[in-house]
Amino acid sequence: MASLANFSDEPLTPAGRLFLQPQTNVVIHCIARGKNPFDINTVKSALKSSLMVQHPRFCSLLVHDRNGFEHWRRTQVDIGQHVIVINNGLDKSGNFVEESHGIISTEEGEKDDDEAAVNQYVADLSVSSPLSMDKPLWELHVLMAHNCIVFRIHHSLGDGISLMSMLMASCRRADDADALPKMVPDKTPEFKGGKARDWLWLLGVAWGILKMVWFTLVYVVEFGVRCLLVCDRKTVITGGAGVELWPRKLATARFLLEDMKVVKKAIPNTTINDVLFGLLSSGLSRYLDHRTPDALHEGLRMTGAAMVNLRAQTGLQDLSELMKRNSKARWGNKFGVILLPVYYHKGGSGNTSLEYLKRAKVMIDRKKHSLEAHFSYKIGDLVMSLLGPKYASLLNYRLTSNTTFTISNMVGPLEEITLAGNPISSIKVNTSSIPQAITMHMLSYAGRAEMQILVAKDIIPDPEFLAKCFEDALLEMKEAAIEADKT
Repeated sequence: MASLANFSDEPLTPAGRLFLQPQTNVVIHCIARGKNPFDINTVKSALKSSLMVQHPRFCSLLVHDRNGFEHWRRTQVDIGQHVIVINNGLDKSGNFVEESHGIISTEEGEKDDDEAAVNQYVADLSVSSPLSMDKPLWELHVLMAHNCIVFRIHHSLGDGISLMSMLMASCRRADDADALPKMVPDKTPEFKGGKARDWLWLLGVAWGILKMVWFTLVYVVEFGVRCLLVCDRKTVITGGAGVELWPRKLATARFLLEDMKVVKKAIPNTTINDVLFGLLSSGLSRYLDHRTPDALHEGLRMTGAAMVNLRAQTGLQDLSELMKRNSKARWGNKFGVILLPVYYHKGGSGNTSLEYLKRAKVMIDRKKHSLEAHFSYKIGDLVMSLLGPKYASLLNYRLTSNTTFTISNMVGPLEEITLAGNPISSIKVNTSSIPQAITMHMLSYAGRAEMQILVAKDIIPDPEFLAKCFEDALLEMKEAAIEADKT
């Protein structure tokens, strides 16, 4: 390794500075559950030889110059400082129990208790344990009694796409120890030749441009108003300023990708994201019916903030492309935000279940025709450049305070992988708390998708029931899609 003296300090990107402000200090959590117990020496050895600790962001300290500006400064990484080993088991409340290495069980009930224990451990980390600034901003917690590891990586180091791509570069396929995990292949648009660009084609292009301009104007104005003036009406799932400091609970909703594919076939040109947004709409309506029956008026709006990857290539990225200086993929935080409204409808099941999908598709299709996500990124960048991180952080904080939930969806590896030689049974992601009572992050892995639901437990005391509402919503959509296909 080159001498540290050969490296000069590197200034933070505007997004990196944003995520280090007190109101927007965010840590990304990635939970990987092994099929076998993890060997600490093997884990440390894998880390030392991994690309992660060679990456500039993962081997740099955050420092301030005499003018107060943040910089990355290279340092030697002491793996022992970053790997935190927890030998004791945890109960469902996240409290330590007697030291045990045999807590994992094949019994379904005990497996659920084990997952609840890990979820609560991470939920407690999300509000009470910021990362130390005395070392590079990442940690690896190894929960020995639960065959589980938890990566904690500061959001200033990169976004979910960057960090998950980095993790995948450190993993191998379970069926081939020398092969990297498969990424989801890009869908290359087909070019149908032989057709002249006649006036009908030009008319279609002109109409597409007009729609883009109109939807962009409408949604960018709405985005600005939502940041500065308007907030969602209060419901039993509403958060707000200060809620990021409240205790948290974490639950997991599980879906089969095959079920989602069955549902998306019910309506032409539907995507998995359309299905996800549809089941969110249905699931939230179900939950509100349960908590406050007959208390809400039909069509009540709840707004979600959805994270959108702005790189040219969708999904996980090739790490070598991310690291190229002039690459369009680019390492770091390269995402925008779009606002996705959800409307309450009483009785979110039965014959109306596919109506949620239809409404979701219409809304998301309009968002796709706009440049809202790109404008949100540029607006944040402009505010950061002109007014500084304090005001950029305030703008971001007001946006999350004025909306009801945050949602993100990432595509993970197609097949099972190994990490430090241990086959991985599940991978889940979430972030530390923000001023909302509910945040949701979904990641697919080997034919399944798991969505982590982080809630303020004094507002939403039963996130497990909320997770079941989402799961039931998908199953009813699947049944409705099968019935529709028969007719």
